[in-house]
Amino acid sequence: MIELEDAVMEIIVNAGQSRSLCFEAIHAARHGNIDEAKLLLNEADGYARRAHQMQTQLIEQDAGEARQPMTLIMVHAQDHLMNSLLAREFSQEIIHLYQR
Repeated sequence: MIELEDAVMEIIVNAGQSRSLCFEAIHAARHGNIDEAKLLLNEADGYARRAHQMQTQLIEQDAGEARQPMTLIMVHAQDHLMNSLLAREFSQEIIHLYQR
């Protein structure tokens, strides 16, 4: 059974790192470093994947017999994850525009 606090922190930390890397990628593209920007997006994807995997484990656990309480910190973690996923999509589009 996954401890809720540990899971929430893993989502927040990994999603936050993913989001930060997305903005670093935009910054690199703005300065003409498209290859570096793409590498940063790939690195961001790894962190987002880890956050999403933890979210999936919590959902699976919640769907079984180990119901999870909905707490403000859980909502906060979900918010971080969704923002990082949105940042990833926008970053890719912005980098594509800089590349043109």
